[in-house]
Amino acid sequence: MEFNAHKPIYLQICSQIYEKILGGELKADDRLLSVRELGIELGVNPNTIMRSYELMQNAGIIYNKRGIGYFIAENAKDLVLKQMKEEFINDELPQVIKKMKLLGITNEEFLKFANQ
Repeated sequence: MEFNAHKPIYLQICSQIYEKILGGELKADDRLLSVRELGIELGVNPNTIMRSYELMQNAGIIYNKRGIGYFIAENAKDLVLKQMKEEFINDELPQVIKKMKLLGITNEEFLKFANQ
């Protein structure tokens, strides 16, 4: 995995897992790699992986079966979708709209492109 220097690695790991959940690659009750396994796979400190897992667990996206591992929660897809929509609307969309205005892109032009 290539990491972006402008975003914390633990958040990028969460984003990667969120995309797998939304894409159907990870489903409810699927087991995630252990903290150690994912750390080795990504070349990341296990503490960073643990931070990602704790964040997702606190959000209700994954759950821990003590001694067994971390699993995808039943309603994870809905939670991830809601969270990612909110992030997009609050963080990314205002920048897109600002850039459209600067470039003089009309709503009609945008919709034409979006519907391709």
